[in-house]
Amino acid sequence: MTKVVLLDPAAPERLDRIRPHLPQGWTLVAAASRDPADQIAALRGADFAITGDAPVTAPMMAVPGLRAVHKWGVGYDGIDLDAARLHGVRVFRTTGINAVAVAETTLGLILAVNRNIVRGHVGIRDGGWPKGQVSASCTTLSGKTVGIVGMGHIGQALARLLAGFGCRILYAKRTPLSAAQEAELHASHAPLEELLASADVVTLNCDLNDSTRNLIDRDRLALMKPGAILINAARGGVLVEPDLAQALRAGRLRGAGIDVFSVEPIQPDNPLLALDNVVLTPHISGLDAEGFAPSIRRMAANLQAIQDEGEPNPTDILV
Repeated sequence: MTKVVLLDPAAPERLDRIRPHLPQGWTLVAAASRDPADQIAALRGADFAITGDAPVTAPMMAVPGLRAVHKWGVGYDGIDLDAARLHGVRVFRTTGINAVAVAETTLGLILAVNRNIVRGHVGIRDGGWPKGQVSASCTTLSGKTVGIVGMGHIGQALARLLAGFGCRILYAKRTPLSAAQEAELHASHAPLEELLASADVVTLNCDLNDSTRNLIDRDRLALMKPGAILINAARGGVLVEPDLAQALRAGRLRGAGIDVFSVEPIQPDNPLLALDNVVLTPHISGLDAEGFAPSIRRMAANLQAIQDEGEPNPTDILV
């Protein structure tokens, strides 16, 4: 019998929603907690593991019999790929499956910051009518320059959404897109420094890895256009949060929309919590109720391919 472990602790109801999308005869259990001992205990006797946000460490990769780990989503910075290679564990992710959800959330954060939507909502909810103070700093998105840092599936989905606003789109990416792709997306490649200096809106939509960790720090924030806004729907580690808070307090940047944080859940001493020109969401950009079943089926198909000694979706393979 094939055993699958969900490393993120889950209520029985969530497991019941997942089971119908797994191959017949497979068993599904969830780790009792994120304590390493509980995670390793759950993995004993398991063939496969699925992780959403739970880290997958070297000791977990070393559990005998573990054949594959599947990331439920895209970002794999919490998975020890070197340990996976060492122990012969395959690793996959659901590449591109939540690209539209992340792109729409990114666009929503841009509009929420530009139009002061949350500040207006809070003011009314608290018994006020802050029409003047909210509208005084509202701006439009149409016709503005948007810089996208990372032009993979998510960045490209965002570029397509922004086309309806008539935005000029710049993007930073180690390997530029083809001329045909750039023409289809109405996007132009630019060095990161040029993008930061030119864009009215900068969105972070890249993976977190050694080359992007702390990518946007004090020095790069200082390159941004005065009055610009910053959106982070990538990973918290791409951005140095105290440096962003300082730029916002100083008034150099007009606002920010942040969906991901260096430590999650967000900690009470995070400096972004004290600012009213920031819109914060709890890492929801990749989540989509309509995408739940397709995500499970995609992961199950990849794991079934391993079980049958076949080949999983090649775009999903990490190790």
